[in-house]
Amino acid sequence: MRVVIAEDNALLREGLVLLLTSAGHEVAAVAGSGPEVLPALLEHRPDVAVLDVRMPPGFRDEGLRAALEARRQMPGLPVLVLSQYVEESYAAELLGGGASGVGYLLKDRVGRVDEFLDALDRVAAGGTALDPEVVTELLTRRKDSPLDSLTPREREVLKLMAEGHDNATIARTLVVTERAVSKHIGNVFLKLGLPTSDSGHRRVLAVLAYLNNA
Repeated sequence: MRVVIAEDNALLREGLVLLLTSAGHEVAAVAGSGPEVLPALLEHRPDVAVLDVRMPPGFRDEGLRAALEARRQMPGLPVLVLSQYVEESYAAELLGGGASGVGYLLKDRVGRVDEFLDALDRVAAGGTALDPEVVTELLTRRKDSPLDSLTPREREVLKLMAEGHDNATIARTLVVTERAVSKHIGNVFLKLGLPTSDSGHRRVLAVLAYLNNA
């Protein structure tokens, strides 16, 4: 897998390079500031981009802006965004429009190597990887919503779905059968008024779209 990394913190940037190369991936290019990101992505056209949200010179949303523009010019480019904090508006913008191949993780997640690499693989394959803390924020930020009608187990299933996990992984995590997971998902979709005919990644995107607009 060919990866472009955009991160201004030199220590974290080099750590990502070492981590990815050790895992058998090729780091095609690195960028240390916002203006460097888009040219690097357009030149190398990686299988996935790993980008910091806030980068020089303004330390606002340079990395995210570059990612969105890159996806406009290269539709379908998988992007895994890293952030120091939970910033819901950035996650919502990245996920807007039912985009596939997107991820939003807190930087602390990088230290959990297996989780980070798994998220990277999911995003590169066109899936989603949303940080559990972001999902928790989305699930709890609104009051008096249809989310209140979900049982505790259904909320657990919804949270894991929104993170991008498939039914088999959800079943292992909750120590239940896949049949039970499917039943819970059906109940979630019924209560949230979402189409039950969608499957796989489209279903996750439907949930994310609902959460971002709840």
